Amino acid sequence: LAVLGGEDAGGQNTHVAELATALIGEGHDVRVYTRRDAVDLPDVVDTSAGYQVRHVPAGPALRVPKDELLPYMGEFGRWMADQWRDGNWRPDVAHAHFWMSGLATVHAARRTNIPVVLTYHALGSVKRRHQRAKDTSPPGRIGYERALGRAADRVIVQCQDEVRELVRLGVPRSKMALVPSGVNEQMFYPDGRVVPRAPARPRILTVGRMVERKGFQEVVRALPAVPDAECVVVGGPPAELLPADGFARRLTALAETCGVADRVRLVGAVPREEMGRWYRSADVLVAAPWYEPFGLTPLEAMA
Repeated sequence: LAVLGGEDAGGQNTHVAELATALIGEGHDVRVYTRRDAVDLPDVVDTSAGYQVRHVPAGPALRVPKDELLPYMGEFGRWMADQWRDGNWRPDVAHAHFWMSGLATVHAARRTNIPVVLTYHALGSVKRRHQRAKDTSPPGRIGYERALGRAADRVIVQCQDEVRELVRLGVPRSKMALVPSGVNEQMFYPDGRVVPRAPARPRILTVGRMVERKGFQEVVRALPAVPDAECVVVGGPPAELLPADGFARRLTALAETCGVADRVRLVGAVPREEMGRWYRSADVLVAAPWYEPFGLTPLEAMA
């Protein structure tokens, strides 16, 4: 649905794609709705996994930062409602991923009498607690998330911490179903090929998008205490674009300041099908985010 590694593309994209694939495998008919963010995108994409992607005309046909998408959710919801009410395909249930998608989905479902399942993937209250003034979420996010939790027919939560957070927010516990994150064991397994490495130098691997909250700076600052190890950072834009990435430049400068520039390697984006080779090449995976609403990398590494 989006190229992994970008600022707004991570575990949620993987989750939606793999969930859709699994539902197809169980015999369901699945359509995924996502906003059209380029003029040359086709209206419909039939994926090799069997599910269909529909590009919704909501807002300008160009990339818009995630936190600026709220004004287009009403248009998104009206378009889906029209499709479900007047078209030749109508879902038995609509599963919304993230709070903004929840707004569009509830908007459409109330007009078509379709039940709604919601997975938040991340909560505004947690983001604000950790990021404080750096939180760029729309001001009303927490209130919207409270209302959505009450409006949805079912809320899928992934851990007890999320349960507690939503109960404090005012979402009824009776609406929640706890379904922990899973891992694709056909892609991530202990035996197999590994990325070449220097055998005498221990490898610390850390994986994620090039954003501050992933905690890469803390890993680099700790590296002087592990004098023989290298730190390999996988994620972010493709390798050729790393020099132009502001956060990657700051991370490189920090490594120089800490005297470990020769032991820090930024790899950039890696195709998902190759990630198993990187995990298997490491002596240890370090996951050091400030908070992690939807952490897949520790599970993938353990697998």
